Amino acid sequence: MSLEVTIAAPFRHLHKDQLQRSEFVYYLAIDRMWMSRDQAGILIDRAVEQGLVELRGGLLVPLFPIGDVTVPLGYRPGDEDLAAPDPERELLGRIASATGREEREVAAEANLLIAGGFDGQLRFQAALVLIASRHGVPFQDLLSPLREGMLSE
Repeated sequence: MSLEVTIAAPFRHLHKDQLQRSEFVYYLAIDRMWMSRDQAGILIDRAVEQGLVELRGGLLVPLFPIGDVTVPLGYRPGDEDLAAPDPERELLGRIASATGREEREVAAEANLLIAGGFDGQLRFQAALVLIASRHGVPFQDLLSPLREGMLSE
């Protein structure tokens, strides 16, 4: 939700429904001094990847109702806004949501699967994929980042 607030802030403050990329970066980096210009560019890339904004002819257009987002007084974006999304955490959340359980319960199930069914020879990410498959939770869009995460360990 924090990323949505950070994205909505320039649009709400400037009372515009679309902004030039340079206006958006200026607001975040110069006007508010929330981040550097490079970080603002990274933030834009993340927002585009997550479907929060769209680039149309050099203009940033929000793809969610910015009027529904409240920017708290004294708001300042956190480091999580610039961090790449964690595919493991995303899949864990999807499974928990689909099964009506808490994430810690799903993590415990994955650990039991690793210890019991695979004698400790299975990575946590692979166990999550097996559990997602078992419950019919879509995971195909996360396979590549999950694989990269396993190879970097």
